[in-house]
Amino acid sequence: MLEIGERPWGKYYVLADEPHYKLKRIEVNPGQKLSYQYHHKRQEQWTIIEGDATIVLDDQEIKLSYGESIFIPLGAKHRIMNLSDKPVVFIEVQTGTYFGEDDIVRLEDAYDRS
Repeated sequence: MLEIGERPWGKYYVLADEPHYKLKRIEVNPGQKLSYQYHHKRQEQWTIIEGDATIVLDDQEIKLSYGESIFIPLGAKHRIMNLSDKPVVFIEVQTGTYFGEDDIVRLEDAYDRS
């Protein structure tokens, strides 16, 4: 494990951090959601590996379950929500030119982060 990050909504694990991609395993606790955000320097591909997720992509809600994926284009507003009583786990593949946490532009956050 390269990095483990604890967040108010759950936890993430960095599995690979290479010059051209970053790979994470992300766990979202029941009833929690990530911030509604976008990125200037990366796009993402999410694949659900456990649970039932609700994705918001440019203001449209999309339900995803085990084995289903969604592409988050560069600059697209997005978030994942766990509206269930069981954990949601997904794999995130980031591609682009920069993968730092400071490339997160938060539009809305349940935990008052900016």
